[in-house]
Amino acid sequence: MDEVKSQHHKELDPQKDSMPLPKNPHLSPVARNLRRRMTKQEKHLWYDFLRDYKVQFNRQKVIGKYIVDFYCHSAQLAVEIDGGQHFDTERMQKDIKRTKMLNSYGIKVLRFTNNEIDNNFFEVCMKIKEKVEVD
Repeated sequence: MDEVKSQHHKELDPQKDSMPLPKNPHLSPVARNLRRRMTKQEKHLWYDFLRDYKVQFNRQKVIGKYIVDFYCHSAQLAVEIDGGQHFDTERMQKDIKRTKMLNSYGIKVLRFTNNEIDNNFFEVCMKIKEKVEVD
């Protein structure tokens, strides 16, 4: 009896059994456009690290009402690159709200500044690698 019970009451593995992420078909064309018009820092991170990384990352992934710069489903990790516009008080509040929403879906968020991509690229890559492989 316990064996039958355990087959029907397995604990969910969040990476395998997680609910699908919310989609927003209205944002798909916007995401496509953003992929075509990536910033210098997004291009650097994508072409020099994430594109050929051992686990798949997607660029400009639509999740609900947001588009994240990079997303790894297997690690449930969003990577955001913040330009100067992210440092005013109003934008910082929006980023906090966005991160909380992503966290509510079980998604971890790593944020890096353009400056970090430009001047500490190796360290940025190692932080991403650590988050993907350890968490």
